[in-house]
Amino acid sequence: MKQFTSVEDILIFAINAEQEAVDFYSRLASQSVNTEMQQIFRQYAHEEMGHKSKLMKIREQGLIGISVEEINDLKISDYTVDVFPGPNMTYADALVLAMKKEKAAFRLYLDLAALAPNEEIKNIFNALAQEEAKHKLRFELEYDEFVLKEN
Repeated sequence: MKQFTSVEDILIFAINAEQEAVDFYSRLASQSVNTEMQQIFRQYAHEEMGHKSKLMKIREQGLIGISVEEINDLKISDYTVDVFPGPNMTYADALVLAMKKEKAAFRLYLDLAALAPNEEIKNIFNALAQEEAKHKLRFELEYDEFVLKEN
């Protein structure tokens, strides 16, 4: 795993990770044949861009308003099968894909927090993990509302 020697290294890593998420969802939007799915993936990309902007602001202005709060986990993504991106994805598939991606990002940031050399860096990773947990919860609630209730 990458070694971080400064807060700057962490922020650059996290900014790049968020940009990868923006690129991923943008690519899915451009590949999707369904206009509704294109819009959904663009929305996901926009949200990830918001994360990137927040991290860039922290990088420029310093640690601003980082707080840690408890986020519920419905664990729906633990019981869904893996979905692979494709042009004909359903809304349910898109939600599963998004849940899994956010869960992976959440775990990455928690692992990095556990390896952090000091409290400041640990707090940054925990805050980033919390952001990913919020997104995962949002996708799980959406899945519960629109997919599980239909079945």
